Order: sequence, then C-alpha cells, then structure tokens
Amino acid sequence: MGSTAKELAPLVAGGRRPSVAVLIPCLNEAIAIANVVGGFRRALPDATIFVYDNGSTDRTVEIARAAGAVVRVEPLRGKGNVMRRMFADIEADVYVLVDGDDTYDASRAPELVELLVSRSLDMVNAARQSDIKEAYRRGHRLGNMVLTGLVTQAFGKRLSDLLSGYRVFSRRFVKSFPALAAGFEIETELSIHALQLRMPIAELSISYKERPQGSTSKLSTYKDGFRILRTIVYLVKEEKPFAFFSFVAIAIALLSIGIGVPVVLEFMRTGLVPRLPTALLAAALMILSFLAFTCGLILDSVSRGRIEVKRLWYLSVPVRYNSIRLGGER
Repeated sequence: MGSTAKELAPLVAGGRRPSVAVLIPCLNEAIAIANVVGGFRRALPDATIFVYDNGSTDRTVEIARAAGAVVRVEPLRGKGNVMRRMFADIEADVYVLVDGDDTYDASRAPELVELLVSRSLDMVNAARQSDIKEAYRRGHRLGNMVLTGLVTQAFGKRLSDLLSGYRVFSRRFVKSFPALAAGFEIETELSIHALQLRMPIAELSISYKERPQGSTSKLSTYKDGFRILRTIVYLVKEEKPFAFFSFVAIAIALLSIGIGVPVVLEFMRTGLVPRLPTALLAAALMILSFLAFTCGLILDSVSRGRIEVKRLWYLSVPVRYNSIRLGGER
C-alpha cells in the first residue's frame, strides 16, 4: 500500500523534519468532517490539519475543532476563494489538499508525500479509481474525461484526472500559484499551472468511495461543468494564444471561402458580380481572419514573456527538502 507514517520519520533536512500541512476546504460537511480529520491525523500524525470553512450552516466548524483540526473561516463563497486564502496564509514544506467529503483514502497520504519528497516533485495528483456508481457518477466521469482530454491536447498528456480534489504540493508550487478561480474550476487552474510551467509532477491511482449517507455534493454537473469548460477556453486563450487565434482564423477563413466561392465562380462564368453584399462579406471575413492570425502572433510573444516571469517567480521560491531522501539516503 506504500509507505506508512513511520517511514516519513527519516525525512530530515538540516536536522529538521519537513513540515506538512493538510488543507481541507469544506462547506456543510458535518457528517463527514470528523472522519476526514481523524483519517489524516492517523496517516500523518506530525502534520497540522487545517479546516477552512466556507460559511457552513451546520455543525462543521464545531465538529472539526473537536476532532483536532485548526479551524479557520473564509466568508467569500467558492472553493477557489477558500484555496486562495489557504495558500496565502499557511506556511509549510509540503501541502496535502483534500476535500472534506470523506471520499478519498487518507491512508495513502504518506505514500503521496513520500513520492513528492523523494523525487523532488512539485505536485502529486491522486487519480480517482472507482467502480461504485454512487461514488463517481457517469456524467461526472464523462465530463472529467472530456475536460481532461481538452487540457492534455493543449498542454500535454501528463495527467489522467484533471479534477481530482486530492493532491500534494511543494511549497514552491503553492507560493507561485496565482489562484485566480473562484469556484470548482480551481482544480483546472492547478493542473494547467503545473503543465504550463512544465513542473516535475506525478500521478498515483487511488480508490474513490461514495459520500457518507446524508451528505450531499456541492458540485453542479452542468453549471460547474460549464464554468470549468469556460476556464479551460480562457486559459488556452491566455497561455496558448497562437494556437487559439490560429484556430479562430482558420474557422473564419473557411467561412469566408464557403461564402465567396460561389460569387467567384459566377464572376468567372459571366464577368458579373450580381451578389455584391455577399462578395463584400466574404472579403471582410477574410480580412478578419488575417487580423485574428496576426493577433495570435503578437499575443504569443506577450504570453511567452508572461510565462518567463511566472517561471522566474516559481524558481525564486526556495525548496526546503531538495536534499532529502527517504530511508536515510542523502
């Protein structure tokens, strides 16, 4: 099953164990939160467990505090807003992010942390695997596959579960992450941040179970799915402008050709242009196509500059465990 909490004891850097923070964003998870906090308390006994409540109206805060978590409140609704606050406030060497719905396997946390530290990675993604229909609904599974496919086409195929809520990060990742999203699209932003900067990352398959009875998901299949898709399109436009605007230019050019070809054929046959508005529209669309292509070229240079700045900021954050090896190896 991987390493245990005891195997993490040799993780020493300059005589100091790397600090681990478990980050749990939650909203109305009174039924599940005690099991989540308890599970990570057993798996990572030296870690500090933070529960950030997003305005719960049940007993989530009280139960989380009784279970031994450090409880803080972020009133601005949305998972992205909560994570932005967590990443800004908390200082640690290793960050374990997990949802508060008790669907992820806490016992795998030491294995995820071990992989991150031993290979000096910036992110380890826990890819969900489940045959339980109630745990991973068909619509969510299909949507995740489609969205993951779109991202991997644009940024490279290095992740199989774009929307996993269970990940482990280095301090370098957390402190260089801009966290612009407000809601559930934050997972997409996390993945694209790692892929765009070509960070060292890895992925492990973990079991995924259904929510505890009486607990309800806050994710709306269609509403949040559309927001995630919109975020992907926006990030592709921002980070891959040449590809984005080239696609737009080709689409407009094809439309222009489709409209203009009959006019040209008519002119070649009769020497007349009987549909002048159509000819003008075709010409205008072709000009617009060239403008879109030119915008892509210009914005690609701007995007490269932005990526260089992000990369330099990422490199400026020190890694505190880059000389650590498990099992006493240096």
